[in-house]
Amino acid sequence: MAQGKTVLMALMLVWAGTASAGLFDDEEARKAILDLRQKVEALRNEMDLKIAEEVKRSTEEGAQLRRSLVDLQNQLEVSKAELAKLRGQDEQMARDLADLQRRQKDSAQSLDERLRKFEPARITVDGREISVESAERRDYDAAMAIFRKGEFANAQIAFVDLLNRYPTTGYRPTALFWLGNAQYAIKDYKNALANFRSLIAAAPDHLRVPEAMLAVANCQLELKDVKAARKSLEDLVASFPTSEAAAAAKDRLARFK
Repeated sequence: MAQGKTVLMALMLVWAGTASAGLFDDEEARKAILDLRQKVEALRNEMDLKIAEEVKRSTEEGAQLRRSLVDLQNQLEVSKAELAKLRGQDEQMARDLADLQRRQKDSAQSLDERLRKFEPARITVDGREISVESAERRDYDAAMAIFRKGEFANAQIAFVDLLNRYPTTGYRPTALFWLGNAQYAIKDYKNALANFRSLIAAAPDHLRVPEAMLAVANCQLELKDVKAARKSLEDLVASFPTSEAAAAAKDRLARFK
């Protein structure tokens, strides 16, 4: 009985030791598991923090990149606007330059035209080429216009003024001829005779000389100097036998016979 109790106690002690050992092992395992969980949780938290930081950094970098892109786009738009402005300025400058060149050309032409008005011009009068200033040409044309209107007294004044103002004018022989005709028309025969003779003396080869010689004879006839008139007609026929004035002179001479 006692031996049985002893065995029973021994078994109980063995069981208790075994149970105690099992309990120790479970506790260590739980601690290990808890410790592992803590480590996993810490690692997860660390990873979450790193991920959050990386996301934040990426977000900030993305925002900065977007801002940079926006700034770049704005700069590009500004550059486009400035380029368009420069192109517009270039086009305006080109138009201004073309307009300036056109004005300069027009001014040069206008200046040339004004200068030409003061430069002698080469013209042909009664078969002769002469050089005349614009002013004397204007005055001559004005005198001729008055003569053509039949205002012979005024024409006489205009031609006398022309000859006085331009004593060496190339118009002189022609002006003397028309001055003599204007005076003949107003019956100023003496002055007409003097001017016709001045023409003949100054330009004996002038186109108007035959007519002037005939006019001299007409003035002499009006002044009742028949002898001188006959002589003038004979000289005309002798000097210019084929001229129309000579033909008229022949008719006049025939009447004297």
